[in-house]
Amino acid sequence: MSTDGCGTGVRFGTESHWRWQAAATLCALCVLTLAVPARPDDKRQEILRTVDAVVAQGPFRASWESLQAYQVPEWYKDAKFGIFIHWGVYSVPAFDNEWYPRNMYLPDNPVFKHHVATYGPQSQFGYKDFISKFRADKFDAHHWAELFRKAGAKYVVPVAEHHDGFPMYECSLTEWSAAKLGPKRDVVGELAAAIRKEGMHFGASTHRAEHWWFFNGGMTFDSDVKDPRFAGLYGPAQPDKTQPDQAYLEDWLARTAELVEKYQPEVLWFDWWIEQPVFQPYLQRFAAYYYNRGAQWKRGVAINYKLKTFPERAAVLDIERGQLDTLRPLFWQTDTSVSEKSWGYIADDKFRTPDSLVDELVDIVSKNGCLLLNVGPKPDGTIPAEVEKILLELGQWLATNGEAIYGTRPWKVYGEGPTSVVGGSFKDTVSKPFTAQDIRFTAKGDTLYAIALAWPENGRLTIKSLAAGTALTEREIKSVELLGLKAKLKWTRNAGGLIVELPAQKPCNHAFALRISPVEPAPTR
Repeated sequence: MSTDGCGTGVRFGTESHWRWQAAATLCALCVLTLAVPARPDDKRQEILRTVDAVVAQGPFRASWESLQAYQVPEWYKDAKFGIFIHWGVYSVPAFDNEWYPRNMYLPDNPVFKHHVATYGPQSQFGYKDFISKFRADKFDAHHWAELFRKAGAKYVVPVAEHHDGFPMYECSLTEWSAAKLGPKRDVVGELAAAIRKEGMHFGASTHRAEHWWFFNGGMTFDSDVKDPRFAGLYGPAQPDKTQPDQAYLEDWLARTAELVEKYQPEVLWFDWWIEQPVFQPYLQRFAAYYYNRGAQWKRGVAINYKLKTFPERAAVLDIERGQLDTLRPLFWQTDTSVSEKSWGYIADDKFRTPDSLVDELVDIVSKNGCLLLNVGPKPDGTIPAEVEKILLELGQWLATNGEAIYGTRPWKVYGEGPTSVVGGSFKDTVSKPFTAQDIRFTAKGDTLYAIALAWPENGRLTIKSLAAGTALTEREIKSVELLGLKAKLKWTRNAGGLIVELPAQKPCNHAFALRISPVEPAPTR
């Protein structure tokens, strides 16, 4: 037994054993591929048989005990910064947020009133009627990918299917998808190719679990949700206090597995509702299947989860619109949005400042995390100009300071300074008043990076954690350099800290980073 070098977890066996596994997998895929045409029920069962065949091959089994042998891939721990994309039919009404399709069927919700006033009653104009207006005629996957690369992103995660049940990919289990209606394009497939061409890692998210109840408001009054002709889009529309039945759970697993088979995402992001107890055996089957696929591909893969859906070591924790207030030994992720009101495009959104996003990225990385930053494109497929500007400014900062971010690991302490971060989800809607005394640390071997979140007015930076005699580093510091400028710095070290005289010229806007060496490396994480 040995550990796979790409970080996918445990693997075993001889080369001939792996060739046998590959042949068996190919046979299973042939069964999946050649059954055309097939009814959705038949197709679903074929996919599920493939899932179980892959699980049976190992090395992972469908149990929490087995799945806790998972290892986060090194590429993911090195990447630090990714782009999330919420794009779908909900961008057409461009009102309130991406939950428009649910809220338009809730009579007491302001979105309901807006919809009726703008488009007419839901029995005559329902969510399905926005699909023909979702044309994506200016969508250019290569432009998006180039923009994200220039922004400094190392991985990209488009939403493959949101709660609205309208896949943005070629899904064989429904007639309601972007590949067959609206744009009539395999958006996820186009993005996967373009993102990989730009040298980034490709991921995908699925929010299918929440679809069980997402349209249930439309069952309470005269609306098109009740029309059986549209059950493929709106169904099941069950009460949100109920648990999905076996048919729905199998469909969820089959859809998610098909997404993996078609596009080989290296990150699979799940929203919160999969924490329902009834999902557990299906999550175990999926995770074992996906991790085994990653081992077969010889490619490190990761699952993102929220709350306590997975055991801590079995996948990567994700915190929505929030942060941690301390260093976490296990790698984790924040997903947040460049916009403040909505994840999808709306006409009157407000946007985060580049400075606040740089500060958040630095704080997260210092605590052993990474940042997945969302953008919401317009229905025509263009990304708002203000968003592009913000992304490019982030890219400029990373071009100067990326050495202190990419490929780093947390140090012994995450930082110092007077400004505290409130831990938890939904905490980032107000900018934090970071100061020049707020410093965050990252490390590579015996090189330490001290990133100050503001420029000191007096031109002098004091790092108290590096005071002479501190237990954090007993080595003699030999070099202090400012990333982005070649000029030598004057510095001293005493019982009060490491005191650095900064040049008159700033190397960049926002935070700035010092390269300090040597110091004692932090424990391997």
